[in-house]
Amino acid sequence: MELAPKYDPTIVEDKWYSFWMNNNFFHSEPDGREPYTIVIPPPNVTGVLHMGHMLNNTIQDILVRRARMQGKNAEWLPGTDHASIATEAKVVAKLREQGIDKSSISREEFMKHAWEWKEKHGGIILEQLKKLGASCDWDRTRFTMDEALYNSVITVFIDLFNKGLIYRGVRMVNWDPKALTALSDEEVIYKEINSKLFYVRYRVEGSADEWLTIATTRPETILGDTAICVHPEDDRYRTLNGKKILVPLINRAIPVIYDEYVEREFGTGALKVTPAHDINDYNLGIKYNLPVIDIFNADGTMSEAAQLFIGEDRFVVRKKITEALRENGHIVKIEEYTNKVGYSERTDEVIEPRISKQWFMQMKEMAKPALELVENDTIRFHPAKYKNMYRHWMENVTDWCISRQLWWGQQIPAYYLLDGTFIVAKSKEEALSAARQKFPGTKFELNDLVQDEDVLDTWFSSWLWPISVFDGIRFPENPDISYYYPTNALITASDIIFFWVARMIMAGWEYRKQIPFQDVYFTGMVRDKLGRKMSKSLGNSPEPLELIRVNGADAVRVGMLLCSPAGNDLLFDENLIEQGRNFSNKIWNALRLIKCWEVNESLPQSETNKIAIRWFNAILSETISNLEGQFEKYRLSEALMTIYKLIWDDFCSWYLEIVKPAYQQPIDQITFESTITLLEKLICILHPFMPFITEEVWHHIRQRKYDDTIMFQLMPVAVHREPELIAKFAFAAEVITQIRSVRKEKNIPFKDAVQLFIKKNYHEKPDKTLDCVISKLCNIKELSYVDEKKTNSLSFIIRNTEFFIPITQNIDLEAEIAKIEEELNYTLGFLRSVDAKLSNEKFVNGAPDKVVTAERKKKSDAEERIHVLEEQIKGLKGQD
Repeated sequence: MELAPKYDPTIVEDKWYSFWMNNNFFHSEPDGREPYTIVIPPPNVTGVLHMGHMLNNTIQDILVRRARMQGKNAEWLPGTDHASIATEAKVVAKLREQGIDKSSISREEFMKHAWEWKEKHGGIILEQLKKLGASCDWDRTRFTMDEALYNSVITVFIDLFNKGLIYRGVRMVNWDPKALTALSDEEVIYKEINSKLFYVRYRVEGSADEWLTIATTRPETILGDTAICVHPEDDRYRTLNGKKILVPLINRAIPVIYDEYVEREFGTGALKVTPAHDINDYNLGIKYNLPVIDIFNADGTMSEAAQLFIGEDRFVVRKKITEALRENGHIVKIEEYTNKVGYSERTDEVIEPRISKQWFMQMKEMAKPALELVENDTIRFHPAKYKNMYRHWMENVTDWCISRQLWWGQQIPAYYLLDGTFIVAKSKEEALSAARQKFPGTKFELNDLVQDEDVLDTWFSSWLWPISVFDGIRFPENPDISYYYPTNALITASDIIFFWVARMIMAGWEYRKQIPFQDVYFTGMVRDKLGRKMSKSLGNSPEPLELIRVNGADAVRVGMLLCSPAGNDLLFDENLIEQGRNFSNKIWNALRLIKCWEVNESLPQSETNKIAIRWFNAILSETISNLEGQFEKYRLSEALMTIYKLIWDDFCSWYLEIVKPAYQQPIDQITFESTITLLEKLICILHPFMPFITEEVWHHIRQRKYDDTIMFQLMPVAVHREPELIAKFAFAAEVITQIRSVRKEKNIPFKDAVQLFIKKNYHEKPDKTLDCVISKLCNIKELSYVDEKKTNSLSFIIRNTEFFIPITQNIDLEAEIAKIEEELNYTLGFLRSVDAKLSNEKFVNGAPDKVVTAERKKKSDAEERIHVLEEQIKGLKGQD
């Protein structure tokens, strides 16, 4: 194939993704190799690609592609989540546009519309992932409402119910008035908001001028008050014992109760108790057998039980009741107040505590082994700091409200008889059979059974994901689950550590007695360069597919990953993508340079090229060893930068400069083949990070069969261990850099060959290993080791070795000496200031050790620089 003058990712990326797909390279089947498995955190079926998805799936793709190149049987299983609340909202909105109200159609009709919506819109995000280069096994794509996964959820529900871990009861739950469903505690996001604290006075029954003042942020709930609670040791309220208090506006008489729960310092120390609308009030209500008055309808409007403002929205009522209270003399004062308010994680609606009959799952016993597995590092968190967050939640876990008042989802397999008795079974027919057995002699028919209307929480299907995608619930010993489970790594965000990570660990231990994954890598949140969360409303979130279209997927992957350490937020800057694009161009130009060389098979290999190849193999092996450690610790950003420097600096800037032939001159066959091999190894190492350009280079660098992909090439291993040579080259690189600097500073053209004299160090035998490299890269016509310093020379010192370049052209010696003396005088002054500081005992004894150490380092550096400058002046003056 002919090499284009410029790298064009738009052509290359479409070509190679089609190539991979057409050859089914991403698919896996169980075989004798070691498996490497990742299951995708299933995005919502309603979702489209955003920057967080880009980061998360780039990391997964890197791990999977690397595993393939290590000879493992890599399986990256994709799929989507049915997202009950979000999807139902989309379908309801679509029906509304068609003039259809959800309440006017049957459940079966609604589900038909929902499936139609899913088939039309549900696969968008997975198709978008392909543009990123995601090497998922698309043949195994799963959906949480697929028949196998649906039935798995039902099977688990029945099993846990039979074990006594799932129960139905009346409890206070988090209620979403917009979605009209209960939520679990983990689905409530608490936000700190600027609110108001209303001081409201209640009249004491039977008294004309005796009042009791309370403080509340929710005056609309006053209509549901059934008691006033004060602390038993609060002397202010001892006289109220046995008295009744009148609820403002409606004059309902309520008792005064005494309980240590009350905080005497908050507000007035008197607490209004509304058992239907606050969890703590609810607990007090149970303790003191208080009436429960639910003043809200399911949609957050006032119910008939409120007596006032019936049918009006709760927040409208807050304003209206405040005015009514003021007009009737009940408002004492209103203060500005900051408090935390719970919002629905799905709809961003302010949640309402609501007493409701729901299904719950007991969590405490299941949490114990799941906590231990993380505490003892059987499951490793990256970064490990998230163990503390995990531990706190697991030690304080509450029962999980698993029912949702929706139609889209797995319908709860509970069937009710006319008297309210229920049977839990897989089907109506099985429930009927069980009912007949439970109540012998009673003639039940199918029509006597009504299935529970609610569905299960979406997370109740997601917690089974690593097992159910391989059908391990229904068929625990099937070949797929036996081979691919447990999975190797989970890549996810820390905000679902409780929703999902913890629960998957519980499910894995409950149903497999195995961990679901070995490592959990937590990605940070993608923020803009100002640190703000990316959002469409702020206008600071770029369109991911547009970034890929303009820059190429490889460039976007590099740009995102370079600034993404595990667990820390990514401060995204589009300039980083430009860095990725420049890297692609650097690789492409290196390929073009190598491919333009003319090869002479009879040309002997030079010593310079021999040592260059030896050195690069050594630095390559050292880098491979470093990469192993970085991948083991999931330091993927560091790993990419390690490869970046290896290619950009060591290969392009040093190695190619050393071995490239002179202008219009040929290169020897051995060096050319070695260079080709080295480039192949480099792009193999890079492939997981930049799959497209590496595949393109792979097919250009040698003649290959069409289906010979880089994807299955074995990852290079560390074999050439020469740390001494690496150290020698680092020294030689310093010498070369210094000589080039001197040439540039003194305007000595590179075409002019110069002499280089090196003063021998009699404590060591001169090492001439890299002299040929220094000579070639600096155009040295003569490199000699001498016993004495050379006069009339430009000199410099590196690591106690002195170098001299004789002056062979007109240089204004006086001006040069004056320039160096000026720097010398400045450095001497700097040294005096440092000496003064270090001679001050108060400073040395009082300053932190690292500060004192830094000052001593400054002193040492200044002394060394002074010596160099003095020697340069001597050389220019022709002195010994």
